[in-house]
Amino acid sequence: MSEERKAPRWMRLDNAGLIFPASLRKTWSNAFRISVTMEDPIDPDILQNALDRVAARFLGICARLRRSFFWFYLEETDSPTVHEDSYQPLIGMKWKDIRRCAIRVLYYRDRMAVEFFHSVTDGTGGMIFTKNLAAEYIRMKYGETVPLEEDLKDLDEPVPEEELVDSFQEHAGPVAAPRDDLHVFHLTGETEKDRFLHQTCGILDAATLRTKAKEKGITVTGYLTAILLKCLLDIQYERLHIDPSEDDSPKGLTLREIRKRKKLRPVKVQIPVNLRQIYGGCTMRNFVAVVNIGVDPRMGDYSLEELFGIVHHQMQLNITAKNLRAIFTPNVNSEKNPILKIVPLPLKTLIMRIVFDTVGETVSTTCLSNLGQVRFPSAAARHIRRVEFILGSQSQAPYNVSLTSWDGKSYVEIVRNSVEAELEQKFFRRLVREGFHVKIESNDRNTPERR
Repeated sequence: MSEERKAPRWMRLDNAGLIFPASLRKTWSNAFRISVTMEDPIDPDILQNALDRVAARFLGICARLRRSFFWFYLEETDSPTVHEDSYQPLIGMKWKDIRRCAIRVLYYRDRMAVEFFHSVTDGTGGMIFTKNLAAEYIRMKYGETVPLEEDLKDLDEPVPEEELVDSFQEHAGPVAAPRDDLHVFHLTGETEKDRFLHQTCGILDAATLRTKAKEKGITVTGYLTAILLKCLLDIQYERLHIDPSEDDSPKGLTLREIRKRKKLRPVKVQIPVNLRQIYGGCTMRNFVAVVNIGVDPRMGDYSLEELFGIVHHQMQLNITAKNLRAIFTPNVNSEKNPILKIVPLPLKTLIMRIVFDTVGETVSTTCLSNLGQVRFPSAAARHIRRVEFILGSQSQAPYNVSLTSWDGKSYVEIVRNSVEAELEQKFFRRLVREGFHVKIESNDRNTPERR
């Protein structure tokens, strides 16, 4: 008699993952992408075999999204079939896709990529999954003995329960932080009619970036955030036809100029913080909180030097265990609300979508997410040429920014779904003015080779 098949394992979405199914749209899904470029063309059959091995070890990530009467939940599923990559990254995940599997595994020439619907994991979890996939592929293709170092797991061991916990529930506190100001400056632009996602990658020398950040007494993330804020301020001034140099003599402003300045809005960059570094633990689910760093130009113009100092002190003030706990505690409290628990899923979804549209992405101008220095054991690293991390665009704004560093290079990725290349031009030109040599790559429609 054949062995009885076990029922698939399921789990509730973690606290951060709850909002993403509710915010899903026909033209947009909250997803991100991590890719590894190898030294040789990808063998799709070997990649599929490697995925089958890795997916069984990370059943909380290789999962499909299901719905019950009250909540969405994840259910383990078979590994997806690898496919050749599309003409652009992060084509929107539709309900029918996520119900089969909430990740995609793609290949193109010498590059493998994994795209994750954000309900299953965050950037750190996604990077660990992708690193294990790349390492297993290298073992199979090249016969390398890749040691279990640098986040690589034993694929034959059972999934540890601590990797599946919702760490938000464990670390929520008694105090909830107030919501951030909603009236911030938002980038706008004519959306591409076919929702084409432009990807522009600026490649910098990682050591130079670290050195310049250290000279300013700031982290790499803070350094790039300050430059991003300066570019966003310049864009807002241009749109309102304001000369910021006139802030030096505000008494000489005309009534019309004063009225224009009253239209200025705070500029804020959202920075995701990996909470594992703050509270410990090894969950593979979402465990990230965001802080919004910025300035209010109604107080006057800011030099880049001023912004370096402001960003440094705001990050020091906001990225603490106590403050971060207060940031995610309101969401945990909402999930525990006894009234919300018994609300049927359709109504609950409507409520969560309103919350997301009102206070989700509207409290910041854009996002900058840094996954930091990526490391592999040397047996795997010699077969890898680059590693990249890409965020999709926001649901109601055209831009997002992300960063990884690999083998001495930093890859700054700016994506947009609008026609005009406004922010990336200012940002990379500013980096050049600060003394960086920047190599630009793009998937612009006029350069089809960068796919």
